[in-house]
Amino acid sequence: MRCYWKTQEILKGVEHANTFTSRLRGLLGRSELPVHTGLLITPCSSVHTLGMSFAIGVLFLDAQDQVCHVMPELRPGRLSPWVFRARQVLEVNPQLLQSYPIAVGDRLVFHA
Repeated sequence: MRCYWKTQEILKGVEHANTFTSRLRGLLGRSELPVHTGLLITPCSSVHTLGMSFAIGVLFLDAQDQVCHVMPELRPGRLSPWVFRARQVLEVNPQLLQSYPIAVGDRLVFHA
């Protein structure tokens, strides 16, 4: 799956974690998250980096894929807040959020 922001393709490969097992595993066991890839977790309103060795950027999305909260960097061993409006979470490399100023209210578009 690909992800677009303001008509720009920002992610070439987005994995969709939408089963119990895939959501439970998440990014655990990986050594990094390449810049132009991400993990979309559905349903989800909070995440953690317990057991991870790298930081992630976190975009919380509502039911219409609109950004409702942004965490530019969630370091290893941390918990995110619970975001009431969030229905899914997009985990990305923090460098992506430095390159693209994605903000609350922006809408992301996903295509297979």
